[in-house]
Amino acid sequence: METAEFVHALETEGRLLAAAAEEAGTEAKVPTCPEWQVRDLLRHTGAVHRWAAAYVAEQITERRPLAEPTGLDGAELIAWYRDSHRRLVGTLAGASPDVACFAFLPAPSPLAFWARRQAHETAVHRVDAESARGGAPTEVTPDFATDGIDELLRGFHARSRSRVRTPGPRVLRIRTEDTGAVWTLRLSQEPPVTTRDESGEAECELSAPAGQLYLALWNRAPLPSATGDQALAALWREASAI
Repeated sequence: METAEFVHALETEGRLLAAAAEEAGTEAKVPTCPEWQVRDLLRHTGAVHRWAAAYVAEQITERRPLAEPTGLDGAELIAWYRDSHRRLVGTLAGASPDVACFAFLPAPSPLAFWARRQAHETAVHRVDAESARGGAPTEVTPDFATDGIDELLRGFHARSRSRVRTPGPRVLRIRTEDTGAVWTLRLSQEPPVTTRDESGEAECELSAPAGQLYLALWNRAPLPSATGDQALAALWREASAI
């Protein structure tokens, strides 16, 4: 997917998130994040939007701490979230493709990183807001879902903080049934090493349509039925939270 496509997805997802949060109310519980109410979701996601926008707009090259507001609530908080989202979309849409700034996952450019990261950040938290409102979550396109799975597996879980580890070598495979994407995760005492292929024997495979896998792997929906060693599926459920 191109940067402009991610910015468009970000714009759509943020509008859906705000609408669901407004409908649910800021006091509503968030079933997909049981420790949160909608106010926590909005404060966090809005703060992330502003944090990300600052890197690009101010060309900040070193990581800065995230600061979430504490006093905002109700209609004022929802309006603040909408403004945070608009600022981020406008910043990314208007940025130079070669802008130099901090990024924390591999990407073709910092701008490409932030557009992709914020599109998926917002999509996942939009699902959280819709879970608070009730009803089925809005579906994402199979291509967008496939990209989000790839970012999760080859980006986040390649980092040292990944807890998806096993005492000895194990192999987990993940497959999208509609887009034909396949990932092979080689697990060990180190962070997973993930390749976009079907090489080698897998001891466990998770397969489902991309949209279903996207939510499941981000721990927003149950995992699909696994074939092979169920312990590896259980490991993902227990250890993969970001």
